[in-house]
Amino acid sequence: MKKLLATLILLAAIPSFSQQKNTLTDPDLEINELDEVIIQGNRLQTPFSESTRDIQVITQKQIQALPAKSLNEVLSFISGVDIRQRGPFGTQSDISIDGGTSEQTLVLINGVKMLDSQTAHNMMNIPVSLSAIDHIEVIRGAAARVYGINALTGAINIVTKKSKRSTVIADIRAGSSFKGKEEGDGAGIYGGGAAEVTGVYGSDNQSQLFSLTQSNSNGQRYNSASKNTRLFYSGNYDFNANNSIQAMAGYAQSQFGANGFYAAPGDINSEEHVKSSVFSLSSKHTWGDFTLSPRISDRYGEDDYRYFKDDLSRGRSIHYTNALMLELNSSLKTGIGTFGFGWESRLEKINSSNIGEHERDNHGVYAELKSFLSEKLRGTIGLYGNYNTDFGHQLYPGLDLAYLINHHWKIAASMGSGQRIPSFTDLYLDQRPGNIGNALLQPENAWNYEGNIQYQNGNLQLKTGYFYRQISEFIDWVREDASTPYSPINLGKNTMQGVYGRVQQDFELAGKQSFGYQVSYNYLRPSMETSTEIQSKYILESLKHQLVAGVHYRINDFSFHIKNRWLQRELANAYNVADVRLNYKVQNFLLYTEITNLFNATYKEAGAVPMPTRWFGLGVTYQWGQG
Repeated sequence: MKKLLATLILLAAIPSFSQQKNTLTDPDLEINELDEVIIQGNRLQTPFSESTRDIQVITQKQIQALPAKSLNEVLSFISGVDIRQRGPFGTQSDISIDGGTSEQTLVLINGVKMLDSQTAHNMMNIPVSLSAIDHIEVIRGAAARVYGINALTGAINIVTKKSKRSTVIADIRAGSSFKGKEEGDGAGIYGGGAAEVTGVYGSDNQSQLFSLTQSNSNGQRYNSASKNTRLFYSGNYDFNANNSIQAMAGYAQSQFGANGFYAAPGDINSEEHVKSSVFSLSSKHTWGDFTLSPRISDRYGEDDYRYFKDDLSRGRSIHYTNALMLELNSSLKTGIGTFGFGWESRLEKINSSNIGEHERDNHGVYAELKSFLSEKLRGTIGLYGNYNTDFGHQLYPGLDLAYLINHHWKIAASMGSGQRIPSFTDLYLDQRPGNIGNALLQPENAWNYEGNIQYQNGNLQLKTGYFYRQISEFIDWVREDASTPYSPINLGKNTMQGVYGRVQQDFELAGKQSFGYQVSYNYLRPSMETSTEIQSKYILESLKHQLVAGVHYRINDFSFHIKNRWLQRELANAYNVADVRLNYKVQNFLLYTEITNLFNATYKEAGAVPMPTRWFGLGVTYQWGQG
């Protein structure tokens, strides 16, 4: 680890030989391409180069190069994003940003919220295949002004491909730890594989995307086998230059052994079945400088948790949830800037064996203005008003400013607020003697302040910043001692301070070679203002240090990529995980091999689930057409 860091620091001092032209086989850094990405905020769309707050974007070409087999693993390499996996290889995970809880982060697909009103444990049950993703946007800080409720610490928007050209991408992969199975888990070794195919039918006025992924694994320890199915469609049809229609539908099904997920060691033979579907239909209409975009969408979920997978007569929890979402977004370009204004409603229901039947409605309205205040100063100001049938009215303002010092330097500052509505599990769960909800909970409210400075010169890009966040009525699951159940309370004020830094650079070498590196570091310092002394789940999970470093090298059609993650949580030992991927391109085929957890680290991310030891993988990707 020390040698790797020393090498990266040395490389950072090397001047760029020339600006590199990125190709399909050298995808790790695409600054020129990123400048052209349009940030798909539900309110106002913004070119990446004009963004006024800290937004990170990872593109499809970058995803292809990463040593990652699932969306969870891709997100684990993004600065500030904390992935706590219970099931490995994309089975189940909690996601948070900048030291928040999983309930405080919002995940979206093409702007449609994947928010699960039962529990955030299921929010990452995403139907999208990796090869169907165009790019991923990560916005940090309280983002009610941009995405409404529950984007308390940030939001992640997954944007799928749209193309005027037809393409097909197929991928087959398999892997194993080559470890023999544990007693009672059958014979043989642990391993698994996956196949996915994504096709885009494109023309001048339409784009239709279909994707299918199936992954099966017999696990990596006792009772950890999984089966995952992902189906997804998105389509766009342009009637003319001013009118278009968009549709999206997806289905995700996961079945997995839940050994140690929630109640170790008693849940050694537990199993969980999770299903979710999403549907969306929207349109876009433009009259001169005015644009109107209505949308209706729905997310349905089923969660069947079996404490004893071989005895369904006891210890079984079944939950059915549904959220119908209605939106009307609009924008108007004027001489002083672009105005955005609109309305959204979310109608939530749950029918559960240990939560009961409940429903609630949430309605929000917003207005914002994006303006170039001068040749070098730009800003966005907005206000989001929210009404929840259980919790009443709230207002959430936000302001972003950016100043272009010159062609290379930019400074930015933002302040924003947000709210997190308690989940139905927080409020009503009755899972004695383990966990009991609290119907008296109040929503969490946050204020977030951030400042950063950015430097870009050719393919060298650096950014460093500081943020301060305070959450009032912070919700945490607590208990007095091991003999009492966990129950959520509004614990008090949670204050988080953090500093971060990122640097990345590419070099073009002689003989069709290239080399590049990326380094990011986050330091988080949380504090709680509370008079109680009780056991807290949040403090156990809170991230303190995160260092992600990577290097990549290409020569002709061969490329090599290594990513290293060093993390430490507040009350746990640090761990270090290194992953390696080698690619070789032959015409339309990409052959690759991966080694994850190269140095065989022992670590846990959530619950009592040891993560996989060293894992070896092989795969081949076929691509027809250029999207």
